[in-house]
Amino acid sequence: MQFLLTAINAKYIHSNPAIYSLWAYAGAELQPFIGLAEYTINHRTDEILGDLYRRKPDVIGFSCYIWNYGLVCELLREIPKVLPETDIWLGGPEVSFEAEKILARFPMVRGIMAGEGEGTFRDLLLWYVRRERPEEEIAGKCKYACVEEIPGLVLPEGATPVRNLLEIDKLPFPYEAASGWGKFDNRIIYYETSRGCPFRCSYCLSSIDKRVRLRDFRQVKRELQFFLDKKVPQVKLTDRTFNCNYVHAMKIWKYIKEHDNGVTNFHFEIAADIMREEELDLLGQMRPGLIQLEIGVQSTNLRTLREINRSADIARIGEAAERIRSCHNIHIHLDLIAGLPFEDFDSFGKSFNDVYAMKPHQLQLGFLKVLKGTGIWERADEYGIVYQSRPPYEVLSTRWISYGGILKLKQIEEMVELYYNSNQFTHILPVLVRSFQGPFEMFWQLASFYEEKGYFTNSPARSYRYQVLLDFALGKAPEKEGLLRELFTFDYYLRENAKSRPHFGADLSSYRESIWEFYQKEENKPEFLQEYSGFHARQTMKMTHMDVFFYPVWEEDIDCLQTRRESPAFVLFDYKKRDALTGEAAVRVVSDFCGQ
Repeated sequence: MQFLLTAINAKYIHSNPAIYSLWAYAGAELQPFIGLAEYTINHRTDEILGDLYRRKPDVIGFSCYIWNYGLVCELLREIPKVLPETDIWLGGPEVSFEAEKILARFPMVRGIMAGEGEGTFRDLLLWYVRRERPEEEIAGKCKYACVEEIPGLVLPEGATPVRNLLEIDKLPFPYEAASGWGKFDNRIIYYETSRGCPFRCSYCLSSIDKRVRLRDFRQVKRELQFFLDKKVPQVKLTDRTFNCNYVHAMKIWKYIKEHDNGVTNFHFEIAADIMREEELDLLGQMRPGLIQLEIGVQSTNLRTLREINRSADIARIGEAAERIRSCHNIHIHLDLIAGLPFEDFDSFGKSFNDVYAMKPHQLQLGFLKVLKGTGIWERADEYGIVYQSRPPYEVLSTRWISYGGILKLKQIEEMVELYYNSNQFTHILPVLVRSFQGPFEMFWQLASFYEEKGYFTNSPARSYRYQVLLDFALGKAPEKEGLLRELFTFDYYLRENAKSRPHFGADLSSYRESIWEFYQKEENKPEFLQEYSGFHARQTMKMTHMDVFFYPVWEEDIDCLQTRRESPAFVLFDYKKRDALTGEAAVRVVSDFCGQ
């Protein structure tokens, strides 16, 4: 007897914590009856179907989310044709609401595990083992004579009693028990130290589970140490608001700081406006790259925030973000949601400008997903929210913003991804934005430029995006051409040790001799490139880059950039010394090396 727990992830790099948690909670006696299968949404339906057929499970359970539900539905129609004797069960947030409608639509589904699934799955598996393998010793532990008695299920005949929530400390740590840790190599590992959320945001499913259950710190530190010992590249905590409990958060952050292995990165979702001084002080002491923080701002429109039950203090969020950013050791990711109640196009533009001013390393421009069971879902008609009928149920229009407005925001989102979140244009954008009323207008006009040139249809290659942005910039600020070309060159070499000279780069032919002289001096008596001791000058030239600038493009103070120097500055880009947070090369101005 085999019950195959099946996950379809958004990307190969993702792992699915749900099926591993179900497997671990079932216990060692039942684990021989469980199979695990992971695919991605990039697999074709027939590829997954073929693999399921070859496994020939007695029961299949699908973990259902908005990103994979469409593919799961395709499989539901095909599995009975090739595995007619196999029972099919569904679970996960996408099927825990309106389960009766789903069962009516898919009569081949035996039932749905609604809500928290570990206890329900274990009881259901015991029932199958007793039915299929009554001779097994474990079969005697089944408490239920029929499946209709098992709490937490929705069956075609109706729902069984609601299951009580588990004590989170009773959930075993799935990764330590998992055989063959190598299956998680090069994967993002997901981990939880709590379930539930104290906040009531009306667009979020976590608002339904109103009680926060914290995992005991003695268990948490053992589990964190497991990740540290394995030198896992990244651990993403799924806690909905990690710092909602001050003591819990501080204990974990202190442990991570004190046991840092120099490799592992931990990702947390936090509420910045409730952070205390002690938390900010501790975060400022972290190794650069040890942790990253995701902060949901969603909107700065106060009426919108009240309507969606968020009591966020925007000013406090900005202060906390500035404090964290100033330490230059933590990657900050700020979120906005388009399509919320009382947020029109212009209002969203203001929210965008407010968040942009907080200078996050990444600005996520997301779109409202009308998730089943949420307050937004229940009041969608009242708000005039029109949304997709299929997952991910994304907003199409509201009383305050048209579909055309949403489409324009989609284009702006793409520009933000290409030109802001890529971190490839960190010195260009602060100068360019001064030619517009604000950053939102800049990205809006850039999106219009892309549309006019047909670039949304024929997307420019990564290397050509510099030229596209330069063309746009020159159209808006032609008087700054000299400065803009140098800024583009500077940003280009900050990220790329490129050997092909970009079109916008200045002609270096008259400076070749001086540059060669520098590298020869460094070979004989290194001053700037001591880490390259022992390398020939030509080898060092290939591993680094030197360029010539007449504007002080390396300065953060934009006002300093307006004056062109009479003599050039020679700038060295050292790619062995990259910034742990941004990946940018270390920069040294070495103008005086040959009497310049």
